[in-house]
Formats: sequence, C-alpha cells, structure tokens
Amino acid sequence: MAFIEFRDVRKIYQMGEVEVAAVDGMSFTVEKGEFVVVVGPSGSGKTTLLNMLGGMDSCTSGTIMLDGREVSAFDEKELTYYRRYDIGFVFQFYNLVQNLTALENVELASQICTDPLDAAEVLAEVGLSHRIDNFPSQLSGGEQQRVAIARALAKNPKVLLADEPTGALDYKTGKAILKLLQDTCANTGKTVVLITHNSAFTDIADRVIHIREGKVAAVEQNAHPASAETIEW
Repeated sequence: MAFIEFRDVRKIYQMGEVEVAAVDGMSFTVEKGEFVVVVGPSGSGKTTLLNMLGGMDSCTSGTIMLDGREVSAFDEKELTYYRRYDIGFVFQFYNLVQNLTALENVELASQICTDPLDAAEVLAEVGLSHRIDNFPSQLSGGEQQRVAIARALAKNPKVLLADEPTGALDYKTGKAILKLLQDTCANTGKTVVLITHNSAFTDIADRVIHIREGKVAAVEQNAHPASAETIEW
C-alpha cells in the first residue's frame, strides 16, 4: 500500500445555485520518504488538494489514505489529532507569532505533540542557532521561513506540507529554502509535498504531480532529481 493515496477524490463547492468542482476526481499515490512537487496554474486545485491532505478541509467524495489510515473518514476530533500529530505545515507567509522569539515559536508547536524534537536542535539544523532569541521582526524573510520550517519539523510529523514556500522570497533566498526542504527530505526520511505554480521546481522532485482544472493531468518520476542549487527560474 502506498504511503499517501487519493482515490477518485472530489471537492465540490456550492456557489449560490452553481456547483464548482475545485477537485474533480483526483487519483494518485506517494511513497514514504519522497520529495513530491504538485504543480499547476492558479485555480487548478493545488491548494484544495493540500488542504484535504492536511486535514484542514474534507472531500465531498472519494478516499484519502495516509499511512494505512482513511483520513477522509475522520470525524472532527480525529482530524484535530491528525493535524496536530501527523502533519507539519509550511505556508507562504510564515505565520509566526510576532511577540515570541524564534525558539519560542518552535517550542509552541513542539508542546502540542507526543514525540517532539528538541526545538533548539531543529533550529540549529536549519541554520539558525545564532538567531534563537530573535523575534520575527528582527529576521529576514528567509530566516522567518526557516523558523516556520523548524516549527513544522519540531512536531516530528509524518508528512511536511509546503504551500508555495518560496512565494514571498527573492530568488536567491527561495533557492536556499528549496535546498533546505530537499535536504530535510533526504536526511530525515520525511515525506515532503510541495505545492507550486513554478514548473522549474519539478526537476528537484522524486515525484511530480501535474494538476489541471481539478484533475491529475500527469504523474512523473525522476530517477535522478536535480539539486535545488542548480535549478533556474
């Protein structure tokens, strides 16, 4: 059985009298420890896919599996535990608590988990051991995103979900964050799913899922993914 599996998943939104299919029959699999890039244009259903996989939204029909458990059958309490223990989120705009230091932001996440990693050690792993006492306003955009990644990793989740994690960053900093995510996947064995509209990112993935108009248009596998340091966009 695949680590992640979507089977004919649909998400229908009711807009007045009109039904809009944000996700329209998606099926794909992901193996444990893969670095996955989900790519597609704006409005193609990428974020809806991520929200359903992350337990922040439910599907209208179909089946979502993660590590042998049927996420799509969870009730609200089960979804809360799922988000808390199994999923690490990295967003485009960091979502850090402004009046907490970098260390405290990471500790905030680790305090709600059953098997967290040491917050200071995780910050050191993302290259921020010298910034643990700084507040978000004292950090650059790239440093804030590193804190956000450390916060997600400190939960020791089964899956790390990253929604356009370089979207608010300049080119050089964006490449550094991509390299960090790629190295995290390789060094920890975590499954990383990255959502992007940038097709250049597909070169660094183990598996690429192309999304178009709410459907999976194609799935590709890279036998030899490129290093994030080498890609250009």
